[in-house]
Amino acid sequence: MRRRLLVLAAAAFFALAAAPLPAATQTLPFPFIDLNVREAEGNQEVVLRVQMLLLLTVLAIAPSILILMTCFLRIAIVFDFVKRALSLQNAPPNQVLMGLALFLTVFIMWPTLTDIYENSLRPFGEGEIGLDEMYTKAERPLRLFMFRQMGNDAENIRLFMSMAKLEKPDTLADVPTWVLIPAFVLHEMTVAFKIGILLYIPFIIIDMVVASTLMSMGMIMLPPVMISTPFKLILFVLVDGWGLLTMQLVKSFR
Repeated sequence: MRRRLLVLAAAAFFALAAAPLPAATQTLPFPFIDLNVREAEGNQEVVLRVQMLLLLTVLAIAPSILILMTCFLRIAIVFDFVKRALSLQNAPPNQVLMGLALFLTVFIMWPTLTDIYENSLRPFGEGEIGLDEMYTKAERPLRLFMFRQMGNDAENIRLFMSMAKLEKPDTLADVPTWVLIPAFVLHEMTVAFKIGILLYIPFIIIDMVVASTLMSMGMIMLPPVMISTPFKLILFVLVDGWGLLTMQLVKSFR
């Protein structure tokens, strides 16, 4: 009896599945996506595909490009030096430090970003200027920011100008942007490493004092980091380390 019921149920199920759908069901507005791959029908289509590929590539690396052209690089490196100097592993997490570096970058770069929006993006959105003029006006504040941070230190610019075999520029406007960006990156890394060295000095002194004390007491098997880390944290908190570090970092970009 059970077998007959199962057979009848299976036959009914297949009959319903094979039956034609009602007209209302067949006309449901469900999207259909069709991708066709065909050969290009001329040089214009090939150029268009290459331009789209380059555009997608630029959009993918745009965050990295913008990070390298702002103050984010110096702040992130200094925060990493602080974490290593304090002998900390997972506190604070890297996501917290990078988030703080990002918001400090927005805080420092706000006048530059406002200038770009007011003189470049907003006029372009309202149709007052074209694409080329928008790019030029958006590039100018970033170039001024990078030149202002480098100051009189033009060694990196001379380095890249000589490697590119370009003539000596008469003014700052004659320096190409593709030369200015790597020069600015090297300058920021150099400044960040100098700050990191100054941050390391007091904590290295604490490590040396703790290590020599433990050796004089014969406690060779005890890792000095276990004893020195609490003292370094106490010193960092007592002098308001995060506040002083943030204030000096912001002042270094003024």
